[in-house]
Amino acid sequence: MDPLHANLLIGSFGASAVLAFGAIRSPLAQPRNLVGGHVVSAFVGVTCASLLPSPIWLTAALAVATAIALMHMTETLHPPGGATALIAVIGGEQVRALGYTYVFLPCLLGSCIMLLLAVLFNNLAKNRKYPLYWW
Repeated sequence: MDPLHANLLIGSFGASAVLAFGAIRSPLAQPRNLVGGHVVSAFVGVTCASLLPSPIWLTAALAVATAIALMHMTETLHPPGGATALIAVIGGEQVRALGYTYVFLPCLLGSCIMLLLAVLFNNLAKNRKYPLYWW
């Protein structure tokens, strides 16, 4: 896979796709949560990885716990966001080298692309409406 496409994908997007395409009525699948949850969590994960690079088990736990708390505070709870924060910590040198770029690429851009595709796909059928609300 070429570097651009590799940088647009993270494992947590798989779980987001389940919500955005398979559980479209869930509050956790709505745009604010889908995009906001990934962005908030990515920011937290990169910050934790930068400030406390080791021990990795502590950094990972702190990143996920803080991401959950901030998603609750910002009303952007999106369970795959926990994995987005975790990936920022344990994703290896290639992910760590991105620094805060990770927040924008793949997290912001990738979740916006998924949202666009979810809106297009889910509204093809007359019995489906996505999103239920934008904000």
